[in-house]
Amino acid sequence: MDKFFSKKYRDRCRKSLESGRIMSMFNEDCICLECKDKEIKDPRYEEARDAEAEEVKKGKYNFKGIGK
Repeated sequence: MDKFFSKKYRDRCRKSLESGRIMSMFNEDCICLECKDKEIKDPRYEEARDAEAEEVKKGKYNFKGIGK
């Protein structure tokens, strides 16, 4: 099983993942929607989002991100 789905706690805020999870745009962190809202406000968010989209267009679905 993919570690993303088996994790019990969020990588950033360390709270429970019972209420949901999403992958960070910057790296492979498993985060909550509250952390995602903070991430969207990061000045490099657009860069991270665009880099991930470009990799998907190339058929690369395991992009590690641009780093946080």
